[in-house]
Amino acid sequence: MAEQKLSPMMKQYLEIKEQHKDQILFFRLGDFYEMFFEDAIIASKELELQLTGKNCGMDERAKMCGVPFHSAENYIARLIDKGYKVAICEQVEDPAKAKGIVKRDVVRVITPGTILEGIMLDESKNNYICSVRMDVNSAGIVFADVSTGEIKVTHISDGDITVKVINEISRFAPREALLCANSIINKNVTEFLKNKLSAAITQLPNEIFNLRFSKELVNEQFGQDYISEIKLDNTPIIIEALGGLVDYLRETQITGLNRLNRVEIYKTEQYMNLDISARNNLELTQSMHKGEKHATLLWVLDQTKTSMGQRLLRSYIEQPLMSVAGIIRRQSAVSELFDNSIMRSEIREKLNNVYDLKRVLTRVVYGNISPRELNSLAYT
Repeated sequence: MAEQKLSPMMKQYLEIKEQHKDQILFFRLGDFYEMFFEDAIIASKELELQLTGKNCGMDERAKMCGVPFHSAENYIARLIDKGYKVAICEQVEDPAKAKGIVKRDVVRVITPGTILEGIMLDESKNNYICSVRMDVNSAGIVFADVSTGEIKVTHISDGDITVKVINEISRFAPREALLCANSIINKNVTEFLKNKLSAAITQLPNEIFNLRFSKELVNEQFGQDYISEIKLDNTPIIIEALGGLVDYLRETQITGLNRLNRVEIYKTEQYMNLDISARNNLELTQSMHKGEKHATLLWVLDQTKTSMGQRLLRSYIEQPLMSVAGIIRRQSAVSELFDNSIMRSEIREKLNNVYDLKRVLTRVVYGNISPRELNSLAYT
């Protein structure tokens, strides 16, 4: 491709695309997001769009297709569901003030595990991305829901590490996983994520999981000496997994990461150990045959009034407590509401006006909240 023949706009496009080779680039031109070359061919097929061409200084017209800006979320959702990553490239200066071509840059990369948009999310369940760091003797696993700001970490040691990691991953069912590209230990975990969970897998270079680098990232993200404060000094493998996650989110989300400001440490022994076969056979949240909520334990119990309540109930079912004291506290809370029907009715009525605060507040921080969602905060 002779660069001297290219139009300024196409030169700009190719420079940005070079930094996002494994993503479909949504390139903002006026009221449309346009895709070119191979991206256009893929998008036209997957989204059933008309493939056209654009004169851009080359001998042949560049393959091209596009979607309207105001309805882009629907198209992005379909690409994400098919396993693609989408880089959103916006105009980053006022066209009226621009000298020459308008500056553009990628403001966010949307992946299966980093979705924020309500239209792409199931309000009844968390949308987890996990980061896994393994060696022959132990593993550190991080589960994060970027849409709510939740981060959970755990350490696995002793026994068959691979089996334990797979069982823990099945508990959270992440949509995307970050693994070390150079580690052969990840083979069975990778196969499980692909074949059983249909999760997107991103292989990160080994140096991303470097302990020194990870410590710097974690302390920058959560505050100086945060690792010592939450007593992770003696579990470096968790720090490495957490550092891998933070680095990936910085690359994809670019802004808004101050929403992720707290890490919850848990022990796998806190919850009943159920492998994926047991979960399927018990039909806790999905039926065996159709994979639906209908006729499951969750379907029987779910009388919640809010999205946050739905997700909490699901987590209780998917993670049964092993602590007798914890079980009794939970039973006492349920009994108090069950025995006081008037109070229960009043609370349920109040909850009718409560929106999904966790996800709405996340979109406020990221700056992509809709006017309707912003208005909903006035009634909460």
